[in-house]
Amino acid sequence: MVTRLSKLFVRTLRDDPADAEVRSHKLLVRAGYIRRQAPGIFAWLPLGLRVKARIEQIVREEMNRAGAQEVHFPALMPREPYEQSGRWDEYGDALFRLHDRHGADYLLAPTHEEAFTLLVKDLYSSYKDLPLSIYQIQDKYRDEARPRAGLLRGREFTMKDAYSFDASDAGLDASYDAQRDAYERIFTRLGMEYVIVKADAGAMGGSRSEEFLHPTPVGEDTFVRSAGGYAANVEAFTTLVPDPIDFAGAPAPVIYDSPGTTTIATLVNHANETVPGAPEGGWTAAHTLKNVVLALSHLDGSRELVVVGLPGDRDIDDKRVEVAFAPAEVEPATAEDLAKNPVLVRGFIGPWSETGAVLGEKSATGIRYLVDPRVVDGSTWITGANADDRHVYGLVAGRDFTPDGTIEAATVREGDPAPDGSGPVTLERGMEIGHIFQLGRKYAESLGLKVLDENGKLVTVTMGSYGIGITRVMAAIAELFSDDKGLIWPEAIAPFDIHVVATGKGQEAYDLADSLIEGLEEAGKDVLFDDRPKVSPGVKFGDAEILGVPQIVVSGRAAVNGEVELWDRRSGERETLPLAEAIARLTA
Repeated sequence: MVTRLSKLFVRTLRDDPADAEVRSHKLLVRAGYIRRQAPGIFAWLPLGLRVKARIEQIVREEMNRAGAQEVHFPALMPREPYEQSGRWDEYGDALFRLHDRHGADYLLAPTHEEAFTLLVKDLYSSYKDLPLSIYQIQDKYRDEARPRAGLLRGREFTMKDAYSFDASDAGLDASYDAQRDAYERIFTRLGMEYVIVKADAGAMGGSRSEEFLHPTPVGEDTFVRSAGGYAANVEAFTTLVPDPIDFAGAPAPVIYDSPGTTTIATLVNHANETVPGAPEGGWTAAHTLKNVVLALSHLDGSRELVVVGLPGDRDIDDKRVEVAFAPAEVEPATAEDLAKNPVLVRGFIGPWSETGAVLGEKSATGIRYLVDPRVVDGSTWITGANADDRHVYGLVAGRDFTPDGTIEAATVREGDPAPDGSGPVTLERGMEIGHIFQLGRKYAESLGLKVLDENGKLVTVTMGSYGIGITRVMAAIAELFSDDKGLIWPEAIAPFDIHVVATGKGQEAYDLADSLIEGLEEAGKDVLFDDRPKVSPGVKFGDAEILGVPQIVVSGRAAVNGEVELWDRRSGERETLPLAEAIARLTA
């Protein structure tokens, strides 16, 4: 089939859009694939839809190969199923909520676990109906506070979401592995590098959770991996916990005046200048126990203060702490929060003081005290003494204070040991392109999805959830397969197989291009033909480069000799060939 560029609904742009931050956003707009309608919302033009459809086709083929069947749900969903599962409140401001003319609550669905669960509940009642895997490719909606980077973080986006239903945990394991294998085939066919990392399930719930990340400097996720094969995003990374230390015979804690030392850096300097008994090499931030006061806003509207203790050479990681306290919202405690709790002396907070104002299990303050896993029994610390300009030295965990628990909230650093013993980790940036979960029975229980087992007893179905961001994947491919001149789509998803460009004032070039196209069409190739009259060769070549069809054929000056020029956008190679030889090459 041939599409003539003179009739195609497309306009290329010379300049980058003012709001574009990343290459994919710039090129997809400039090449006429998408157009902005509002922050995080885009219209899809013919070229964009063609590429998107080809990605979707690869996904469909591999989903079907894995035994899944396609369905389709509405984007507009009623409140009730999401209220039953608890996610009407859990999603908070991320939901687009609306009312119909009768005042009933609806939402634009960010995901469809509830709908899938209720559909299966409506139709299936026996273990003999299972296992079942069904999927859809559909637009989703999330009210992102700061939509950015074009298709990478939008308010409307296209996803493939699949769900498996099994009567047993062993069945769920098999369904999960089948979907995992399908994902590997999908991303391999798309030509994308990917890393499978251990992940946190977040609001989705469930147990086993893995992300497929595409390593890229523009990715919003940080992940770690070791040479020995461990990989996880930072939210799911777990600290290798040191062994407890024998503190028998450890001296009692001592309090020293430390005026003006409200930061770790000033405390360390003061300690090295004035406090005796420094270890070899002097006191460092790693010897201090930093205590950070956080305020949690719970779904019921209550506000709770929590103190997190961590080594002074580490900081709180925002993503890790959000995951640790989800679904509550987390923010630093305010001056008003501290004023209501005089036991917390700004700049000098600690888990112990001479007055008996302690945090943790021995506390009567009602303030939870959680510590980094490195704060093991027997470890000794310099920390605040809960009095102005005072710090305590030699405070022993497990003897002088007992926390309420541990929390994974500290930053992860290059060289930290992998929890599986496979060596030190490195930190890299990545973009999430797929996420698979073992949801277990969370949604089945809340929505009453049960089937009769082989003994005639009702059992709760166990579920898996498997998502791929179709539009995000398209943006990731545009980032990966492009250069300063424009897009360079992989053959599997390019909008056309071949882009034919006819240039010159004479009719010979156009006649030869017609003969070329006839040969390509007979071979089943999908051709874009730049037949625009009175458009300069430079403009046509520039459009061919930015549009991104990987194979370009130019019928120009050499047409008088019956020859065309082949451009390979991937390698940059150009070659002049007789027409017949060119057709044979392009249709081989």
